[in-house]
Amino acid sequence: MRGFKEQSFNDRVASANSAKAKALEMLKNKPKMSEAELAERAERQRAKEEAAAAKRAAVIAAREAEKAAKEQAEREAAEAAAAAIKAQPRLPTAEELKAARDARYAARKARNRK
Repeated sequence: MRGFKEQSFNDRVASANSAKAKALEMLKNKPKMSEAELAERAERQRAKEEAAAAKRAAVIAAREAEKAAKEQAEREAAEAAAAAIKAQPRLPTAEELKAARDARYAARKARNRK
């Protein structure tokens, strides 16, 4: 059995050139697409782009609707909190407490003087 003989640089260049020429010849011999096929391919691409645009628009609309619903819920929660605060009984201020105490004191003194 003979040993493996390594190719020289010139052999490798020739092999690469022949492979390149063969690939170019295959591309030249490849049948061209007809106008109908090209138009059909363009129509499919256009339909695909329109579907993607519609899908993006639907996603954007859903996000905006969700955002509007969230803002509405926050607004209603804030209004409910404000109503709850208003519904709580108002505590008298220190001045009002002092005035009520003074009035009770004056009334007691007036009763005792009779």
